[in-house]
Amino acid sequence: MRRGIAATALVAAMALAATACGGSDSDDSGKKAPGDISGTVTYWDTSNDAEKATYKKLAEAFTEKYPKVKVKYVNVPFGEALNKFKNAAGSGGSGAPDVLRAEVAWTQDLANIGYLAPLDGTPALDNEKDYLPKAAASTKFNGKTYAVPQVIDTLGLFYNKKLLKDAGVEPPTSLTELKDAAKKIKEKTGKTGLYLRGDDAYWYLPFIYGEGGDLLDTKNKKVTVDEEPGVKAFAAARDLVKSGAAVTDATDGWNNMQNAIKNGDVAMTVNGPWAIEDTLSGKAFKDRDNLGVVPVPAGSAGQGAPQGGQNLTVYAGSKNLDASYLFAKYMSSAEVQAKTTEALSLLPTRTSVYEQKSVAENPNVKFFKAAVDKAVERPWIPEGNSLFQAILVEFPGVVTGKTSPEDAAESVGDAYRKLLKDDWK
Repeated sequence: MRRGIAATALVAAMALAATACGGSDSDDSGKKAPGDISGTVTYWDTSNDAEKATYKKLAEAFTEKYPKVKVKYVNVPFGEALNKFKNAAGSGGSGAPDVLRAEVAWTQDLANIGYLAPLDGTPALDNEKDYLPKAAASTKFNGKTYAVPQVIDTLGLFYNKKLLKDAGVEPPTSLTELKDAAKKIKEKTGKTGLYLRGDDAYWYLPFIYGEGGDLLDTKNKKVTVDEEPGVKAFAAARDLVKSGAAVTDATDGWNNMQNAIKNGDVAMTVNGPWAIEDTLSGKAFKDRDNLGVVPVPAGSAGQGAPQGGQNLTVYAGSKNLDASYLFAKYMSSAEVQAKTTEALSLLPTRTSVYEQKSVAENPNVKFFKAAVDKAVERPWIPEGNSLFQAILVEFPGVVTGKTSPEDAAESVGDAYRKLLKDDWK
């Protein structure tokens, strides 16, 4: 692995040096003029089935602006992309893309091992002040910028308006209200209140934030997931299932959750803006206005949801850095973000896009933008993405009653201390 990193760094250095060299088709700065840049940009897109047609169309439209550049669009399943990229980059770069759509927590991980090109001073960072501060924060590592923000998101409570109306209940604002609403929904409609996704660690985060806790205290380098709020968070998730307010499945949770809400078998799910179009494709939402979205229900200490999103990163070993920088700039531009929001209701990362009429009038964007403003930032550290693994091991056992909340929190805490450096407590 170290050989792979060293080789990548060497290739990156050579590529950056080549970029800085002048030529007969360069501008006064010694760099190639945009119109003279040519070659191929391979783009790994990790968007889901409901999104990928839009992203493919937008990516390939790059050639309208830069006709000498060919875009090779590749859709890579989200759950496989990180490991595939690491394997390709670690083996000397064979098969690695020039540009990767990366979950926000991947950025620091990949930058730390030398796989990403720093973007400071490159065309990729265009109008940087236009980015939402939270979105921009996820692109930084050790004082440098290694990504441009593409979309930002968080979690909210999706609900079937008709089922809640038939049961005579309002969208719940707390877990206590959720349990009460679920009981009435079952009595009046025969449907289950909530599908709780128990096989993904991201869905645990609203519970721990709702109990006033967090996974880590990064300022003091302290593991906090196994403190009282973390235990209470596991217990709160288990209680929803045990009480009958929610159903869960520790396997294939995404498909089961989506089928349940789309078919009208459950009244509510917790999900993000990336799921809006897929949810609306279900028979329960032939009338698109039947889908409502509100903040995730609060725990005993308040309401909280995590900050998520996707960044665009450039592979340090790319053989076409000039074109890759321009492609990242284009895909993160206000123009492209507006088109993405219009088609998919995803949240832009640029402040200026929210001022456009089609975006400003989108009700789902209105809700999620307000939710993102209050979302809890995740730890922007190289181990940030790996923090999910320990929760993923324990969360299914807790919600299905096989593991106690206390044991789960202790196990996750122990795993974090092994993962992090020795100066973490």
